[in-house]
Amino acid sequence: MRFVCMLSLGMQLVLTMIMASVLSKVIPHYSFAKWILCRTGLMYYLHPSEEELKIAAAQEGGGGKNNNKSSGKNKNSVSQGVNNASEDPLSINIPRNISVNLEQSPINPVEVMGLRFYPDFQWLLDFSMCTAIVYSISEVFIYFVPSKEVNLSMLWCMLVIGKVLFSLTMLYFRGEDSGGEKSMVILAFFIYLLIALGILIISEEKLDLGLDSAYASFNRSASAFLKAQGLNSDGPASKVTFKILLAFMCALIGAFYTFPGLRLGRMHWDSLRFCGDRRIRRMVLHGSFLAPIIVVLLWVRPISRRYFTEMIFSGYSQPIMTSATFDVFRVMLVALVGVIRIALMPVYLQSYLDMARENIREIQKETGKISIKHFQLKVARGLEWQDLIHSRSMSDECEMNEFDDSSQYEFSSSTFATLHQAESVSEASKSLTLGLEELKKIFTTEFYRGVLGFTTWWCVFSWFLSSTFGVLYQSYFTKVE
Repeated sequence: MRFVCMLSLGMQLVLTMIMASVLSKVIPHYSFAKWILCRTGLMYYLHPSEEELKIAAAQEGGGGKNNNKSSGKNKNSVSQGVNNASEDPLSINIPRNISVNLEQSPINPVEVMGLRFYPDFQWLLDFSMCTAIVYSISEVFIYFVPSKEVNLSMLWCMLVIGKVLFSLTMLYFRGEDSGGEKSMVILAFFIYLLIALGILIISEEKLDLGLDSAYASFNRSASAFLKAQGLNSDGPASKVTFKILLAFMCALIGAFYTFPGLRLGRMHWDSLRFCGDRRIRRMVLHGSFLAPIIVVLLWVRPISRRYFTEMIFSGYSQPIMTSATFDVFRVMLVALVGVIRIALMPVYLQSYLDMARENIREIQKETGKISIKHFQLKVARGLEWQDLIHSRSMSDECEMNEFDDSSQYEFSSSTFATLHQAESVSEASKSLTLGLEELKKIFTTEFYRGVLGFTTWWCVFSWFLSSTFGVLYQSYFTKVE
């Protein structure tokens, strides 16, 4: 048994070192993030040069519908601007209703290297891909060589989840003009807190979250551990405290999902507008958007588990699935939803890039003037900000991996205190091993399965809720002609 444990841990360490080497040596040259941006047919709009805008303004006669008395003066000023190429673009104004043709160009690797958020985007996406590979290989190995050792792939998953959620949210708290974003995130935190508290009081007979069995297992094992230490206790925490802590965790996740969900809803709305008469693409987009709610409904016992694992339909001698098969089916469906979202991400990103054309059309409907610099920024800003969107798709898949894994590992201060008091290396090793074994008995497989299963369900639920709100917001405030 000890040989099997050492073999499992050694394999995971070797795999971790190999993947770390791949990240540092191979990924910079063969990046999955770079392939997504540069090899999927994404096209961005080139902003007109200063000379082109000056010439177009001169051909318009200084503004067409503007004041005719100043048309001659406008012509002279525009022609002077054409001759003076060194003039500040912010001081040169052109008519808003100017007629310009925007040219498209494919995104190439040289251009993405200069984007503001490209390094973060590349790191998150490539690291997520390596995490998926490490997790898959580790799960296959552990399936054939069962072991109770620590699953190091879970550390990769937690690093991805923490980095994605934290880094994307911190973008809205930096800068002097981030007051509105901060208020939105804080408001979303309290809204999701109320929603989570309402969900956590629903009976397990209606919502198959598995938290009751997780708490019962934790409370039972913790009570046994405390009694073994000579302490009389019914458990370290009540069920109310346990669920309140989960509610705050859910509120934090919901706040993290707020702005990415709103952006996803906006891109979905724009993708539907830009797909035209392509009905197949429209159906696929609708299916991708509604897929998370189908996953959420699989945790509703009366319409999911009862039909799949309890009822016996005519022509069958037993239910369609066993309880274990149904759990695997839910996990695989969550993974499938993540794969579909990743496959459709180029479509969503292209709709975001196409907003440059829509921005120019909105400007052309207005009267007055705009500086050349601001006109160019309206076109160029789409390529700069598109890196922030795609990394969100990977976090839910990594959380699904956590639900599927049943290894348990924790460290406590008492373990390290015992380690320092040991008189020899062998005694220290023995004390550490005994401490870990006792902690493994507290945090059981059933506890992890319940908590991580609920976390996965909540992530999918908040993901769908925030993106739905984004679609509703766009449908209400956006005028479609």
